[in-house]
Amino acid sequence: MVQAISLRRPVPYERYILFQEKARAKRKENILFLEHPPTITAGINYNIGNLLQNPEFLSKNGIALHYIKRGGDFTAHEPGQIVAYFHIDLKGRDLTITDFLDAVLSSVIESVKIVWDLDLIRRSDSPGLYLATNPERKILSIGVLFKSWFTSYGIALNVSNDFSAFRCIHPCGGDWRNMISIAKLGLDAGLEKRRQWISEFQRITQKKILREKTVCG
Repeated sequence: MVQAISLRRPVPYERYILFQEKARAKRKENILFLEHPPTITAGINYNIGNLLQNPEFLSKNGIALHYIKRGGDFTAHEPGQIVAYFHIDLKGRDLTITDFLDAVLSSVIESVKIVWDLDLIRRSDSPGLYLATNPERKILSIGVLFKSWFTSYGIALNVSNDFSAFRCIHPCGGDWRNMISIAKLGLDAGLEKRRQWISEFQRITQKKILREKTVCG
């Protein structure tokens, strides 16, 4: 059984790093939903030119900086952004990396449409998800580590975050001003809608990835 865990308080990024290392060591599957305090992370393909402020400035302004092993460039996490981290045994589930990524992104597209009646699309030239009505505006970031056919890290959906940390980077090499959120679109970003989205996303990923009943905790 795969446990789906929702944490209510923002979790410091270093705590998640320890969590995913333990999950990988035990090959313990779960999906973790949470928020982070203001944090910037750099993936293995980062371009230092996309970091617009020095570490001293970030520290002074309460923004953590972590260099991590997931794919991709710089991105940011903030309160109001829902993060979903996947710890899934792809080999045990007979899933390819492409199968997994396609299933995750299509699950987000379907669940966001159900909850907010908002159409999202993928772009062939850039990771993540974008508004169908304005493909320059990015609403979801993705960065996953695949090691020994076990996943960690995941996705981040902008719901009501204020983009203060994003102002310090070129997210994935792009302009932070192209980032958009549910709230900035004038849609309901309240707690009930957040819970509804997590529930719908779990239900859909259960069919596409887990292929079994999900246990919520």
